[in-house]
Amino acid sequence: MSEKVKTVRQTVSIPAKPTEVYDALLNARKHGAFTGSKATCDGRVGGKFTAYDGYIWGKNLELEKGLRIVQEWQTTEWPEGAPPSVVEFRLEESKEGTKLTMVHSNVPAEQAEAYRQGWIDYYWNPLKDYFKST
Repeated sequence: MSEKVKTVRQTVSIPAKPTEVYDALLNARKHGAFTGSKATCDGRVGGKFTAYDGYIWGKNLELEKGLRIVQEWQTTEWPEGAPPSVVEFRLEESKEGTKLTMVHSNVPAEQAEAYRQGWIDYYWNPLKDYFKST
């Protein structure tokens, strides 16, 4: 019997301070600047957010400025009736800037590979480019 949900784990280096990466992920204007798409965000615990013109939405569950973000997360492609996933970003200062560890749990198994690649293509590479150009 196959799993119904999977967890995607990734660690990347971002050439910026942890507080700058934290702000880029939660500040709608900065988020939109690095993704090239409209984003909204109420940057408080319980606050709702959208990204990629409403393709992604959810709410902030836990926030520790410059250290950690935990969000409830889903997309327009989410299976009907499936509960939201949880994304945790952990930020640590490193020689390169920030070591970002992302754990995306409760991902529908049939979508896990697409989201694994999506984080790289639509978040980590654009985020690195954003900070290289600022």
